[in-house]
Amino acid sequence: MSAETAKPLPLRIKLFNGSGAIAFGIKDNGFSVFLLTYYNLVLGMEAWLVSLALVIALIVDAFIDPFLGNLSDRTYTAWGRRLPWLYAAPIPLAFAWYFLWMPPVDGTPSFWTLLTLAIIVRLLLSACEVPSIALVPELTRDYEERTTLFRFRFLFGWGSGLVILWLAYGVFLINGPQSAEGYDSYALYGSVVMAIAVLVSAAGQHKWIARYPKDRPDPFGFKSAFHEIREAFSEKAFLIFAAGALAAYVSQGMTFALSNYLYIFVWQLSLSQLSYIYPIVLFLSVVLVFYALAGLHSRFGKAKTGAVATILSMTLWLVPYGLFHIGWWPELGTNAAAFTLFGFIFLSNAAGVAAVISATSMVAEVIEQFEQRTGRRAEGSFYAGNWLVQKSATGVGILLAGVMLSVSQFPTGSAPGDVAANILAALAAMYCAAIFVLGVASAFWLNRFPIDRAEHEARLAALNDTSQSDLDGSNTLP
Repeated sequence: MSAETAKPLPLRIKLFNGSGAIAFGIKDNGFSVFLLTYYNLVLGMEAWLVSLALVIALIVDAFIDPFLGNLSDRTYTAWGRRLPWLYAAPIPLAFAWYFLWMPPVDGTPSFWTLLTLAIIVRLLLSACEVPSIALVPELTRDYEERTTLFRFRFLFGWGSGLVILWLAYGVFLINGPQSAEGYDSYALYGSVVMAIAVLVSAAGQHKWIARYPKDRPDPFGFKSAFHEIREAFSEKAFLIFAAGALAAYVSQGMTFALSNYLYIFVWQLSLSQLSYIYPIVLFLSVVLVFYALAGLHSRFGKAKTGAVATILSMTLWLVPYGLFHIGWWPELGTNAAAFTLFGFIFLSNAAGVAAVISATSMVAEVIEQFEQRTGRRAEGSFYAGNWLVQKSATGVGILLAGVMLSVSQFPTGSAPGDVAANILAALAAMYCAAIFVLGVASAFWLNRFPIDRAEHEARLAALNDTSQSDLDGSNTLP
């Protein structure tokens, strides 16, 4: 490893790279928490139809992502491979995000209107996020330094999502997410912050990464792109990661899509609790992981940390439902019930975030394995593959959420207290069963990830003994 790539990155680069995830955090909050509620309870679309549109948009986006990643890998400019994308995409993204929430139609939007708007938003977001996250393995090859970069990205991503969650419940949607009032302000805020965050992130890293890539890539072509994508995705380590991540992201997508239904209708949390306490609990859990995860990776490795954290997250999240079912839970609607639930949420979310960061960081090690085998680096393709897995799985999770709502016969346009207990029990039972199965499957595969720190460092040493030793452009890092 060269001296330039071995030395720690400046804090400002970690902050600017991390801030690139702000747009993703805002998008994820909107799609995962409010979009199903908004189009179902406010605009009047059937829940399963909203879920179907969102899952199709996710799948379309997921299968286009690898080509965006390949295009990013092949971009050859004086600003490098990633910056042109980070300057071009955020302004169109801002407009698309606003119109997703304020669709230019009268009355209830059609399935095709939602599908079109959702696809446009997701593609533009990918054009920001894929190049941004692909910078991580370019900036450093160090096992722990990469974890640090991902810690910053998740801190910014979760932080931005939680800020807009707090603003949504406490400022924009003060009459509840089932009321139409305030969604225009929610949309405008998200649009502006998304665009500014991506542009500032790009500008902050500009002097550090703006240079021609070391080698000029071949021009983009679908045939060669298919070949390279297929070759990259054939890596055994990546396929094992993908199997574990697939189950985890289905669970996450399902949980986020049902969050308003679970918290407001099942657990009977008040809007003030969701506005002020819930975001703080989630943010503190992310801060805990930010400081603790590096030590866990150093001691146990990324794969074992991810697997154990997945099991802990699943268990801690299911315990409240079990205790409530057997009658050992405080009376719903009381502060005791709310704060007990928040305690479990804090621990479960911390473990879940640790698992996701561990898994995402593991992808970076696959890149050097691929480089050793082929002589090429493909950061964009691999992280686009990560998004393919995440988005497809999240789409399945959202679709499952819509199906559960329909099967349980959850009434459209409901208010808290109006839904029959048997409907809520059926929804909770289906949800808990799915969480258990998906959690076990995810932990099993993440624990089988074959690249540990020793193997990664041995591979770097081997690469340093060949002509493939220099990271693209790293020999000129300042």
